[in-house]
Amino acid sequence: MLLVHVGIPLGLFYGLRWLGANQFLALLAGAVIPVAGAVRGLVAERRIGGLQLFMLGTMGLTVAMSSVAGSPRLLLIRNGWGMAAMGGWMLCTLPFRRPFLYEATRIVVDEDKQRTLAANWERYPAFRRMLWICSAFWGVACLVDSAARVVMAMCLPVDLVPVLDEVLLGVTVLAILAFQRFFGRAYLRRNGLRSRGLVITPLAGPGSST
Repeated sequence: MLLVHVGIPLGLFYGLRWLGANQFLALLAGAVIPVAGAVRGLVAERRIGGLQLFMLGTMGLTVAMSSVAGSPRLLLIRNGWGMAAMGGWMLCTLPFRRPFLYEATRIVVDEDKQRTLAANWERYPAFRRMLWICSAFWGVACLVDSAARVVMAMCLPVDLVPVLDEVLLGVTVLAILAFQRFFGRAYLRRNGLRSRGLVITPLAGPGSST
């Protein structure tokens, strides 16, 4: 995933710039790789999710606008649109019965851990509130990331923006994971719970053995 979405696009962009290609063509070559991967997945699985469809649509629209305007900066904004879409989607899950973080966790764990997750959800209100708060943080962080990408795309030198985009992604992911880990555990402890991975247990009361 990192090779397809980060390594190859960056290598193509800076390789083509070194060979003398203009900024627009170099950016377009790097952007084609993730799109080709999404199309390949669509052909193989014969289905496409709403977020993937949005990303393909915005990519096509961005390329068209950039071609008409002749500006590589518009092509750089596509990453900002993608983060805005993800952030908005995460926030939109908050009014539903289960927020983004619950569903995302359920997808990536095995059946035993899915049962543990469901049991925690039903048994501990503090666990539910913690997932809602962390899901909201994920959404807001993605929107802030999106705004920063747009500012960089419009204000910084074009040749510098692609690598800064990936640095920003790393900062955003680390901030999200740090908040989720430290806030999540602290919040559960304040509510009398201990977290060991997905295993949630009540803290021992005064005078209880551990």
